[in-house]
Amino acid sequence: MAISTLVGHVARNWGWVVLRGFAAIGFGILAFVWPGLTLAALVMVWGAYALADGLLALLAAFRIRDEGKPMWPLILVGLIGIGAGLATIARPGMTALVLLTFIGVWAIAVGVFQVMAAFRLRQVIQNELMLGLSGALSILFGAFVLLRPGAGALSVIWVIACFAILFGVSLVSFGFRLKALAAAVSARA
Repeated sequence: MAISTLVGHVARNWGWVVLRGFAAIGFGILAFVWPGLTLAALVMVWGAYALADGLLALLAAFRIRDEGKPMWPLILVGLIGIGAGLATIARPGMTALVLLTFIGVWAIAVGVFQVMAAFRLRQVIQNELMLGLSGALSILFGAFVLLRPGAGALSVIWVIACFAILFGVSLVSFGFRLKALAAAVSARA
């Protein structure tokens, strides 16, 4: 598949990227508004977010084609998110330490694959930096959570909220860059 075809697929599906970003921002705002949530409630909200993010990433992976095939890094992000969400919802009684470890590993895995996707897309669009930035933020967040698991649950809620909002803003910004690319591609056609 030619690069121009990949550009068209990526650009036409900008809305899914923006939707993922808004889901992350919404999750972050909820975490700030209700910081006194019990850990069980946080587990369920995070599980729902990870499941929704995974489903949206998987959908985007199959809609955005790379040489006629779905984008495998996004497929892996989607499957990891779905697995993380389902496991969290199925086992809400996990201890805080297990949950934090789970969240940290998930964030690093998602970040690595988003950086890989940004690296691949650098040949196709300009300013893929926002996707790479969201991946880098995810990796940093995951590393922080794994290195500081003893931090209090409330401080973790604030960190999670900040991460989700920054991650979401990065994805929304990248999605709107894709929208501009779609307009440019349509204008040339």
